Amino acid sequence: MTADGLRPLLERVRYEVLPAKTTEEKVLAHVPRDVVVTVTASPVKGLEPTLDLTARLGAHGYRVVPHVPARLLRDDAHLKEVTGRLREAGVDDVFVPAGDANPPAGAYDGALPVLRRLSELDSPFARVGITGYPETHPLIHDDITIQAMWDKREHATYIVSNLCFDARVLGDWIARIRRRDVVLPVHVGVAGPVQRAKLLAMATKIGVGESTRFLTRHASWFLRFATPGGYSPERLLGRAEEALTAPSAGVAGLHVFTFNQIAETERWRRALLDRLAN
Repeated sequence: MTADGLRPLLERVRYEVLPAKTTEEKVLAHVPRDVVVTVTASPVKGLEPTLDLTARLGAHGYRVVPHVPARLLRDDAHLKEVTGRLREAGVDDVFVPAGDANPPAGAYDGALPVLRRLSELDSPFARVGITGYPETHPLIHDDITIQAMWDKREHATYIVSNLCFDARVLGDWIARIRRRDVVLPVHVGVAGPVQRAKLLAMATKIGVGESTRFLTRHASWFLRFATPGGYSPERLLGRAEEALTAPSAGVAGLHVFTFNQIAETERWRRALLDRLAN
């Protein structure tokens, strides 16, 4: 890896965390204030834990990006309430995925209607993120996911790519969305230095029903994390460096899925930055 290419991406990093009991304590202990923290939302626990943690971390001086899944919003009044609470907490950046709640909590079954409604509400957030899928979505064809990004481009300001473990697939996807004239900057989703045992423990803690869905949908993740030499974020970044750092790629930074292994993730990032500096 070269310092000129990857160091800026590691410096413009976002850490995705889950709103668990110890998350606030871990973030305060290990995450610098210049690192953006994004807070997920659970279809089991709803939006409240996300909104609460977002407000608390914001009060500590962090720039926090809450996930607001469309399928967790009950109706227009609920969207307005959530928007008001986030603006009151100083939030100016939200991530709007469709979400996994099945059935949806209300009328919104996808992200686009929520994005349109936010635009109708005079775009209360300066930055709005949407999802990209480098690896095939388990339920949606690739052409449809790329078309969805095109449809959302008027209402969003950036894309966060879902996890990808294959440098070639990641590079091909970036090239493909650019050929389709999707020009929004991309924050590339990368798994941190995840330990399989801790990942399993985390999946168990998020709830019986949800953890079952998590393990079923992401069985390949556990195989990659468990196999000796199967996954290394540093190796993935090295292999994908050319694709990520090309000016035409429009990569704005890294979105690191910490799976709440927050201390380990920040130690890994600092160590890698130190090595790139030498």
